[in-house]
Amino acid sequence: MLDYSPPTTCLHAEDVIPDYLPQALCLNERVILITGASRGIGRAAAIAFAEFGAQVILLGRDVPALSKVYDKIEDKNPGAASIYPFNLAAASPQDYLDMGDKIAENFGRLDGLLLNAASLGTLSPIEHYPEEQWYQIMQINLNSSFHLIKSLLPHLKKSKLASILFTLAPRPQQKNAYWGAYGISKAALESFMLILAEELEHTSVRVNAINPGVVKTSLRAHAFPAENADTLKSPQDILAPYLQLMSMDCKNFHGKTLNAQTAFSPLSQSAILA
Repeated sequence: MLDYSPPTTCLHAEDVIPDYLPQALCLNERVILITGASRGIGRAAAIAFAEFGAQVILLGRDVPALSKVYDKIEDKNPGAASIYPFNLAAASPQDYLDMGDKIAENFGRLDGLLLNAASLGTLSPIEHYPEEQWYQIMQINLNSSFHLIKSLLPHLKKSKLASILFTLAPRPQQKNAYWGAYGISKAALESFMLILAEELEHTSVRVNAINPGVVKTSLRAHAFPAENADTLKSPQDILAPYLQLMSMDCKNFHGKTLNAQTAFSPLSQSAILA
């Protein structure tokens, strides 16, 4: 059994609000782009963000899956969602710049960027890791974050208080054998977050990360096919820190990693589903 201990950069207990209860419309009129919005944590976050008042931009390459998320949001919150079809594995730098221009044209600014898209790839010794897949996983998990941030920062800086939020992986997946490109890319994202946070310290953009812990997702099922998924937290169970760090309540959080399953109480998580 792997030891899923929180990252060493996790916030101390006194730094978090363990019983944080998101207020109705705490994301009102905030424009938030979510990568990997078609399933898992990205899907759950997009639906919750819209429920709490945000205008969400659903980014991904699986348009039918994105359409289902869009329909679910529109059913309760008409006009709160937009779809932006985008292939992170194949997009050019110009594609990212065009995205920024279209967001500026349609919304004027960006208040939040949730970097959630990830691909697992092969669990294999480095010696036997397929080269083509290595580059693809790095492109999706790491390089796309660079391009997104580089192209979208001018629009994030137009917000009174913007939030860039990285989704990491449990620490053992960042350092244990056979996690290959996935583990290395997630470890690199943590360093990316810390460097970016220091660079943006004196701006209106807050930069943080969340370690969601072990969550019931399709990626997790692919990595651990024999695991009893019914024993795991669902994406809906860990949304409190995502809501807090995307709201105006994030102003005192910068350059931090929150552990979603230890930093927040069940009370605060369950309130999201009420």
